[in-house]
Amino acid sequence: MTRALALAQHGRGWTSPNPMVGAVIVRNGRVVAEGCHRCRGCDHAEVAALRKAGRGARGATIYVNLEPCCHTGCTGPCTEALINAGIVRVVYASLDPNPIVNGKGDRRLRRAGIRVERGLLRKEAERLNEAYYAYHRNGRPFVTLKLAQTIDGRIATTTGDSRWISSPGSLKLAHQLRAENDAVMVGAGTVRADNPALTVRLVKGRNPYRVVVVGKGPFPVKCQLAKNNADSLTIIAAVQEVAEKLSRRARVNGLTFWEVKPERSGRPDPADLMKKAAAFGLQSILVEGGSALGTALLKARVVDKIMLVIAPKVIGEGTPSIGDLGIRQLDDAVQLESVTVRQVGPDIVVTGYPKYSV
Repeated sequence: MTRALALAQHGRGWTSPNPMVGAVIVRNGRVVAEGCHRCRGCDHAEVAALRKAGRGARGATIYVNLEPCCHTGCTGPCTEALINAGIVRVVYASLDPNPIVNGKGDRRLRRAGIRVERGLLRKEAERLNEAYYAYHRNGRPFVTLKLAQTIDGRIATTTGDSRWISSPGSLKLAHQLRAENDAVMVGAGTVRADNPALTVRLVKGRNPYRVVVVGKGPFPVKCQLAKNNADSLTIIAAVQEVAEKLSRRARVNGLTFWEVKPERSGRPDPADLMKKAAAFGLQSILVEGGSALGTALLKARVVDKIMLVIAPKVIGEGTPSIGDLGIRQLDDAVQLESVTVRQVGPDIVVTGYPKYSV
């Protein structure tokens, strides 16, 4: 199963909306074949392994990190492929949370007389596909908030200068994260300050959707995200009045507009923003800035993961990475769990999963 999880990693950034899956076929204590789901529309991991195994699959056991599917999508049902190949035992890590599968694949295999075991390395398997599980369990995208800040918690100087706080290695990491997520999201303030492209350039991968959340401030319609939109991946999310106004000013270049319900302040409501993203089919969103957007999403408790890139720099006064969350007592602080720490060049990267107070 450990090997199946490692194989699944080969599909990172390419399989969405499908999960990352790896499979290992074993017969008489020997590995007969391996496979993985490399990209959407390609063979699923089980089928890829079965093709390599050929007749060697008959009487064998297959280890796979996700319950085999039992429906026809871009490819046929894996359950039928396993049954027809003569597999006698299936060991999988976790049930598929997608309601069109969820337990149905397991039952189909059992009815066919195949021995089925589940739960081996379940936690590791669900962490691997955390966005896929979160989307189907919570009905909204899995949100990762990435912040690049100085040691004293600033993302920009008093003049607004923020390039480049982190190192080239951390910048490459940011591009890798873009390639692994369905969308990258920023606030209009970041667009005004940095005019980013939000594309994948420093690593090999697909460009994500680019979502700009527009609040009360202006949106520069001549920015890169609006002008260089030949791939039609730029989305403007704003309240109805602002969205309608902007759509009249920027009718070309294939821009998509989401009309988001306002909260009391008049800005886009984070909960409704996530509903729009889920309805659009986004399973994972990387939030890159700025401070106002990150703060709003944290206050709304829709941030599922935080990645903090800390550069060994001190600038004193400047823009804080996170604004006022309304927390007045330490007992109410957002606590990070399952924290990992690593070094990327001179920077320290802290990753954790926020636990919100009741």
